[in-house]
Amino acid sequence: MPYRLLVGIDWSTTSHQVCVLDPDGSSRREMGVEHRASNIASFVDELIKEAGGSPEAIAVAIERPRGSLVEALLERGLHVHAINPKQLDRFRDRHTVAGAKDDRLDAYVLADALRNDRHRFRRVDTDHPLVIQIRELSRVNEDMRDEVNRLTNRLRDQIHRCAPHLLQLSPSADEPWLWELVERITGPQPVRLQRRTIQQLLKRHRIRRLDADEVLAVLKEPTMRLAPGTLEAARTHIALLLPRLRVVHEQRKRCLNALDSLLDQLAEEHHDDGPSDLDILRSLPGVGPITIGALLAEAAPLLARRDSAALRSYGGPAPITRRSGKSWVVIMRRGCNDRLRNAFYHWARVSTTCDPASRAYYAELRSRGHTHGRALRSVSDRWIRILMAMLRNRTLYSADWPSAHSATSPA
Repeated sequence: MPYRLLVGIDWSTTSHQVCVLDPDGSSRREMGVEHRASNIASFVDELIKEAGGSPEAIAVAIERPRGSLVEALLERGLHVHAINPKQLDRFRDRHTVAGAKDDRLDAYVLADALRNDRHRFRRVDTDHPLVIQIRELSRVNEDMRDEVNRLTNRLRDQIHRCAPHLLQLSPSADEPWLWELVERITGPQPVRLQRRTIQQLLKRHRIRRLDADEVLAVLKEPTMRLAPGTLEAARTHIALLLPRLRVVHEQRKRCLNALDSLLDQLAEEHHDDGPSDLDILRSLPGVGPITIGALLAEAAPLLARRDSAALRSYGGPAPITRRSGKSWVVIMRRGCNDRLRNAFYHWARVSTTCDPASRAYYAELRSRGHTHGRALRSVSDRWIRILMAMLRNRTLYSADWPSAHSATSPA
């Protein structure tokens, strides 16, 4: 046992329950620590003092891999191990089968699990400062994308309610030029748009699939005959939605620009010979800034360790096997990181449109009877193997590689 103290922390928003064990399993003390900077600092000082002034001799088990408490412990040099809440639930059954559960028991179970099964848990590493910022922007971008989708769906419902013919111009109602057009038509003082005004609108938003005459033809179509008050209600709702939609849309654009800037800064910090990990990721077909941001945000330690098996499991491409007696089934893995799963899905989907080898592999899997999702998981599994080989060899992607074109059977 390389540690002198084993600490289990059942975290909370206000007060954390702590249990400290010796390497032989005897309880040293139990206490509560308020979630305040001064209380946490004093608690860590006491632990380091008890460990003989060596923070690396203290192992901490906690259910969260990130957060202010975890970062405070890492900053002081303690070794933090993340334990999945589902694992904690199973470890609790070691100590009681009656279903009892309280914060003191959970803190003790965490510390005791670290004493017996430390090799099973993932040690939390301190991320690069730029990676921390990339993670934040990547998750904010995802939240704002969902918010834009919600507001756009509401706007589309209102347009379909009072002027469904306008959806011919943009069926999803997710384009800023359409928002401006709808605002002029349904505003407090609706205006009749001239051909030149529509031309300027299309030119300003760089819309080339439509011309002014086509837009005018749609605008001249007869409107719906609605009950009194319905049109006014829809116009009011649209007037309230559009400002919010524009704000979130602009914020998301700024977020993506900031994400691109951080990725460029991270690439500039590489000073070794050969391409950096970020350069290798950027060379892969189907990988854009959003996908790279998700990979770095959710799996930076796995990429740094070149851990292919963990990345396949954590991201979802690796299936799981259930075998008992004569029953033997292989099913999709659901216990994984959802953000990383989405990144792999879109990476595989886009690569089938721009990479001939991926397109051929996907077509072969579909011809064998695989569903669309199953085939894309195999494509992403193939990309993980290629990526890990590139990272180990420090080489950029080349479509001329024979190994890149080989279509292997999915695991």
